Amino acid sequence: MGTLSVVATPIGNLEDVTLRALRVLREAELLLAEDTRQTRVLLDRHAIATRPRSLHAHNEAARTEEVLAALAAGRRVALVSDAGTPLVSDPGERLVARAIAAGHTVVPVPGASAALAALVASGLSVDAFTFVGFLPRRAGERAARLAALAERSETLILFESPRRLAATLGDLARAFGERRACVARELTKLHEELARGTLPELAVRFAAGARGEVTLVVEGAPAAARTLRPELLRARVRELLAAGVSARDVAAKVARETGAARRAIYALALEASRA
Repeated sequence: MGTLSVVATPIGNLEDVTLRALRVLREAELLLAEDTRQTRVLLDRHAIATRPRSLHAHNEAARTEEVLAALAAGRRVALVSDAGTPLVSDPGERLVARAIAAGHTVVPVPGASAALAALVASGLSVDAFTFVGFLPRRAGERAARLAALAERSETLILFESPRRLAATLGDLARAFGERRACVARELTKLHEELARGTLPELAVRFAAGARGEVTLVVEGAPAAARTLRPELLRARVRELLAAGVSARDVAAKVARETGAARRAIYALALEASRA
C-alpha cells in the first residue's frame, strides 16, 4: 500500500515552509499541485527537482483514479495546494477520502494556514472558532447561511475574494450588527494588512474593495443575541418607544444590547410606532 502526504505550503512568504515538508516533497515519487506553476516557484527556491502534476477542481475526479493506482503500487504521493493547507477551501477532499477507503496511509504534514494566522492576530477570542470558508454567492443562499450563523457564539473565520469583500462586509454588518471583526489581507506578504474594527466600520473602510488574498475573522454572537428571540426583541422595542425613546435611538440601543443588526431593529421600531 502507498502513502499520501497532505503537505501545507507557505501562504506568501516562502520561508514559512517546514523542514519536514521540504523532505517529503523531495522524496515524493508523485507530487500533485493545484497550480503546477505556483508550486514550481517553491520547488525551485529549495532546489527540489520533483516535477508536479496538476490536481484541481476540474480534474480531481479523473486524477484520483491515477493516484489510487500509484498508491496501490506502493508509491509515495504528496499533495499540495497553491498556498496553505490542502483541502481547506481547496481541492483534494475526494482524493483523501478515496485513499483512506482503499486502505492507504494518509499523513498530514502541517504548516501554514491563512485561517489560523488571521485568527491569532485578530484580537478576537480563540477559545472556540468555526471555519466558514466562502459564503454562497447566490443572494438567497447567502442570506440563509448568514441567518444560520447569526446566533453562533464562536469566532467565525471566512475566506473572500477581494472583488466581493465590500459586498460581504455589508452583508455581515446587516446580519450581525456592530460586532468586532478583522480583515486580514495579504498575510505574510510584503503588503500584509490587519484591519480591525466593527463590521460597519470595516464595510466603510473597504467600500472600494481591496487587493490580494483576504481572510475575515468575525466576533461570535454575544449571549444576549443568542437568547433574545424575535418576540422579545419586539417587546424591548415597544418598551423603549413607550418611554419616549426615538426609533433611531431605539435601534442603536437594542443593537448594542443584543448584537442584532441596527437596521433590522430600526425597521421593528418603525413598524411598532405605526401600530
